[in-house]
Amino acid sequence: MTNQSPTEVEKARGLHRFAVLTAAATFCLIFIGGLVTSTGSALAVPDWPLAFGKLIPAWQGGIRFEFGHRLAAGTVVILTLVLMAWAWRAEPRKWVRQLVMLAFGLIIVQAILGGITVLFELPLAIAVTHAATAQALFCLMVSIAIFTNPRWDSTPHVDEPPSRIPLTTLAVATTAVIYMQILVGALMRHMSAGLVIPDFPLSFGYVVPPYWNEFIAVNFAHRCGAVVVTAMVLWTVTRVLRTHRDVVALRRPALGLFLLLIVQICLGAITIWSGRSVIPTTSHVAVGAAVLATSLTLTLRAYRILGVPSRAHALEARASSRAVERQVTA
Repeated sequence: MTNQSPTEVEKARGLHRFAVLTAAATFCLIFIGGLVTSTGSALAVPDWPLAFGKLIPAWQGGIRFEFGHRLAAGTVVILTLVLMAWAWRAEPRKWVRQLVMLAFGLIIVQAILGGITVLFELPLAIAVTHAATAQALFCLMVSIAIFTNPRWDSTPHVDEPPSRIPLTTLAVATTAVIYMQILVGALMRHMSAGLVIPDFPLSFGYVVPPYWNEFIAVNFAHRCGAVVVTAMVLWTVTRVLRTHRDVVALRRPALGLFLLLIVQICLGAITIWSGRSVIPTTSHVAVGAAVLATSLTLTLRAYRILGVPSRAHALEARASSRAVERQVTA
C-alpha cells in the first residue's frame, strides 16, 4: 500500500476500521457463546434455524442467552459479508481478499456446526469443533485487521541478534500452545468437568490427583497446560524485552500478553473458588481468546519486522552460541 494517494489511504483506513469492528464483534460473539455454556443454556432453544418454530421466541430464562447468541452470530455473518464485498472492491492485494473470503466461508461453517450442535443435542466432538472454529475465526479476523492497517506495509525491518530459537519461531510456538490449551479447556467445559477437581492450586489437596477418571484427567491436563502456557509466554515476553525493548510494535503486544496472562490465571482460580460463577467463568473464556489474539498479533508483527528466519541465520546463531560456550569453559 505504498505510494498511495490521500484518497486511497483514506479508503484503506476505512477498510481497516471496519475490519477492526468485525474482529471486535467476533470477540463479543465468543463472549456470548461462553455465556451460553456458563449458564447451561445451549439447548434452551431446541430447534434450528428457527426458535420454537418462530423467528423470534419469547425472551425468558436461558432462551435469552441462546437466542442472543444466534443474533450475535447473524450480526457477525453480515459484517463479514460486508467486509468481503468491501475488500473485493478496495483491497489491491489478492491474498488479503482471499483471507477475507476464507473468513466468510469459515463463519458459514461455524453457523452450520452451531446448528448441528443444537439438532443433535450437544455431541461432544461437534461442540468442541464449534469452539475450535470460533477461535480460528477470531484469529483470522484479527489477522485481517492487522493486514489492512495502512502502516503494515511501511513497517521498518529490524535485525535480530543471533539466537538458537528466533523470536518468530518462539512466538509461533507460544501461539500454538495457547490455542491447544483453549481446545483442552473447551473439551473440559463441554464434558462438564470444570469442577471435578474442586480445589486450586492443589488437586484434592495433592500436587497430582490421588485418583483418576476421564473427567479428572481432562481437568488436570488443562491445569498442566496452563503451566506450559505460562512458561512459554514468560519466555516470549522476556525475549522481546531483552532484545527488542525499543521496538514499540513488539513491546506493546508482549506487555499486553503478560498482563492478560495474569488476568487469565486469576480468572481461572476465581472460577474454581466461586463454583463456576457465570461472570468469571465466561470472562475466563473471553480473556483466553484475547490472550490467543495478542500472541498472534506479536507473531505476525515479529515476522513483519524481523523477517522469516533463514538457514544462514540459524547457522550463525549456533556458531555464536558455541563460541560463547567455549569462552565459558576456557
